[in-house]
Amino acid sequence: MSDIIEHATEIRVRYAETDRMGLLHHANYFVYFEMGRTELLRARGLTYKEVEDAGHFLVIIEIACKFKRPAHYDDLLTLRTTAARVTHVKIVHEYRLYRGETLLAEGHSVLACVDRAGKPQALPELLR
Repeated sequence: MSDIIEHATEIRVRYAETDRMGLLHHANYFVYFEMGRTELLRARGLTYKEVEDAGHFLVIIEIACKFKRPAHYDDLLTLRTTAARVTHVKIVHEYRLYRGETLLAEGHSVLACVDRAGKPQALPELLR
C-alpha cells in the first residue's frame, strides 16, 4: 500500500449542484469531501468497494465545514484531502477547497471502522 496521505481532486461545479443564485449549495461541499476521500483511497491503491467487500465499513461520526467564500456554477475547483490522523479505529480527514489560489472552504471528518453489524472494529492494516 502506498504512503500517500494527501490527494488533490479537480471538480467542476455543475448546474444541478447550485442554488437559485448560481452558488454551490452548502450540502454539496460534503459530497465533494466524500469524492476527496474516495480519490485519496484510490491513489493509495484501494477502492471503498474492496474495503467493504473485506468486511470493513467506514462510517462518518463527525463532519464539519467552514465556508469562507462561495463557489459558483462552472467554477473549476481543487479539493485537497489529507488523512490527518489515524487511530486504532478512526481516520480523521481534513479538506481544503480552492478556486485557483483562493481558499473557499475548509473542513474535516472523522470516520470509524465498523463490521457488517455496525460494531466498532480495528482498522485493517491496509488503511493505516
